[in-house]
Parts: sequence; structure tokens; C-alpha cells
Amino acid sequence: MSNGSGVSRGDRNRNARLSRLREAVPVVNAIVGIDLADRKQMVVVCDHDSRVLARRTFRCKAWDLAAALDWASDRAARAGFAGLTVACEPTGHRWRVLGQLASDRGLPFVCVQPAASAYARRTEDLTSDKTDDKDAVLIARLTAQLRCYLPEPVDPTWGRLRHLGARREQLLESHTRCVQQIRDLLECVWPAALEAAAQPFKSTTWVAALTVIVARDDGNLARTRRLGLDRFTRLVRAEVTRRGKAKPCLRIVRKVFAAVTATAGVVEHRQAALERIGWILTDWERARTDQMVVENRMVAVLGQLGLTDLACSIDGLSPVGAASILAETGDLRRFTSARAVVKLAGLAPRERMSGTFAGKTRLSGAGRPRLRVAAWRAVWGCLQNNRVYAARYRHLTSREVNRLKPTQAQTVVAAAILRQLYAVVATGQAWDPDIAAHGTRRLPVAGVVAA
Repeated sequence: MSNGSGVSRGDRNRNARLSRLREAVPVVNAIVGIDLADRKQMVVVCDHDSRVLARRTFRCKAWDLAAALDWASDRAARAGFAGLTVACEPTGHRWRVLGQLASDRGLPFVCVQPAASAYARRTEDLTSDKTDDKDAVLIARLTAQLRCYLPEPVDPTWGRLRHLGARREQLLESHTRCVQQIRDLLECVWPAALEAAAQPFKSTTWVAALTVIVARDDGNLARTRRLGLDRFTRLVRAEVTRRGKAKPCLRIVRKVFAAVTATAGVVEHRQAALERIGWILTDWERARTDQMVVENRMVAVLGQLGLTDLACSIDGLSPVGAASILAETGDLRRFTSARAVVKLAGLAPRERMSGTFAGKTRLSGAGRPRLRVAAWRAVWGCLQNNRVYAARYRHLTSREVNRLKPTQAQTVVAAAILRQLYAVVATGQAWDPDIAAHGTRRLPVAGVVAA
């Protein structure tokens, strides 16, 4: 059936979004724009033409704004409006409290992106003034123009997954920070230790040997040398067993012990730096242990949501990887299309076309950075274990026309993971490699029975 009106799918999605926003911002409602702060809340009641009906400053915390909403509702009723719509910027945590207060009173609640406010502030006048009074009016004006959005519904299970995901990111940052600090210190005072293993920080034996040196001998390498190789090996073996491994790599043990006599580096700072490394090793081990606990809880929450089998039906996407992505997106079924999820991650291409001019297409880079990172991390496992993504990566990096660099192709795969994760969650159907490769299910040829 042809589309005689010329309305595209994007037009239909946008029209549906505007209809949902109009339900939250009806013309019969006044709009209260609130500029949130710590102890000073600017509240402005406006009509849909941005005419200010009332203005008041409330010197209170965000959770004490119930009186402000009651005052704004009264002012809106006096002006002849049937209701009130609450609007604010989603900065910090205070907007969540305001949303709960609005929900308790049955008031529609919308948010205005800070980026939209900043752009509108520049177009307001040539001074680019920024005051609480003007920002509150600006929030109400953008809401009247439907340049706002409906925040994610509050759900305890999804909310827990979101907080667990944030905690995992903190632990990953701590993990990386500890590794970089140890590497920097050893490069300064004892570079020979880093040469004892090809990938020292991934070697349980190397970490165990370093732990013995800094924990038992307080970084005094002369004391470690007096132990002898055999006794040092026994201590490392015990540490490796404590870490859950069967036995150490004796080659690495011998190299670490041989490095004890190395003189390269700032020898005067060596013992003090190794003492500091001992503390960093403790922080590193604690971060790794806590990370395992958090990841197990994330997988358990994914099971409570009933999404483990669906999300992990994508070959190469682990339960932790799927949970990390969903922790940033929330319930994927609230999005109208897969492209909306890709836009949220900032992985959607940004076209530059006008008339006969066609500029270079780049990624938007907007949206949630942590979602973009979660999708990027999922790429590595999928390229190793998913034949569809691996074939697409090889095609993108080897084709003759418009060949992509490896990082560009990996970005394309990351966006594909988000789109197909949305598809399996929204439809409730497991991932199908045939659909993923061809975009639709291949029907069996007439007279041929499908296997």
C-alpha cells in the first residue's frame, strides 16, 4: 500500500511522541517551571504563551517543594486553568524528588534537556544572561513548545539495575586507576618487574609474586633476595592458591625473583614506592571482589526482569554485558524504535546535506556516555563469538568502496548490538542469526522443507 501523503516512519514516530507530550502538557493546564538548586528554588507559573502568571522564590530543600506545588496549583486555578504541568531540568538528583512530589498530587511531570535550555538561552538575547528567574521562565517556555520529554517511569527493579550499573562503573574505574598507578610506580622505581610477564596485570602468578614482596617484605628487595628461590616459590604458590588458582607459572616466578637484583630505576625511592604499591594492591583486590558481587547481583536482577534468555540469545553478549547496557537504557520497550536507542548512546550518524552538498558523516556523540561505553565493551565478545557480527566487521574493513577503519567498524557493530537487543526485548523473540544477517526471516523455497 503506497504512502500517498509522503509521511515517513520518522514523521509518524515524531507525531506519536508529540501526542504523548500534548497529553502531559494540555492547553488547559498552566505550566510551572522550576529552577532547582540546593536551598533556593525559583518557581514560575506561566501560560502557553510564556506569560508569567506568578513568581516566587522558595528557600528550602527539594524535598520540601510540596508547598511550592500547592501554591502553583492555586495560582493556576485562579488564572482559570484546569490543571498544572510541572517542568524542570534533570540535573543532579533533585528532579527525581520533584517528580515524586508531582506524582503524589497527580500532576503531569516533564523534563527539559539542559542542552536545549543552554541553546535557547543563547538565542534569547545577545547577552546570554543566566539567572534563576530567567531559567525558570525558559523551562516553562520550552515546555509549552513541547521541547521536553517524559522521564523514565519509576520502577524499583529497573531502578536497582540502574544503581548497580553505576556502582559497577565506579569499580571499573577504580580497577583501572589502580593498575595505572602500579604500572607508573614500577616504571619509575623497578621497571624490571614489569618485564617478568608479557601481560603482568593479567597474570595471577605475577600479581601473587608482587603481593609476597610488598606484603611480607614491605618492599625490601634485599630481604626477598635472602629468601632464596625455593622459599620464594613456595610463598608465591600459597598466594596463588589463595587467589583460587591451581599452581603458579614457575617461569614468571623465576623472572620476578631474578628482577630483585636489577638496578634500573630510581633505587632510592624503590622501597617507599613498593610500600605504596602494597596499599594499591589492597584497593585493587577489594575493587575486583566488589565488582564480582555487583555483577552477580546485576545478573540476578536481569533474571527477575525475565530478560536473561532473551538478551543472552545474542551470541557473544554475556549476561553482565546485557545487564550493563540495560542499566543505562532502562526498559527498552519504552522506546518507539531501535534508532532511538542508538541515538541515546550517541552512536547514530549525523548527516550534513544541503542541496547538492554532502558533508562528512560523523557520530553525534550526544546522549549517555556510559551507555556508549557499555555497548563498546560488548563488541569484543561479540566479534569473537558471533559469526554475523564478525562477518559484518570483515566486510566493512575489507570492502573496496568506502572501507572503514577498525574502530569505525567496531562502532557500527556496537550500534547493531543496541538495535538488535532492542528488537529481541521489544518483540519477546530470541535473536535469530538469519534475521540479523539479512534483516528479515528467509522463508523456505517452495517444495523445500526448512531444516
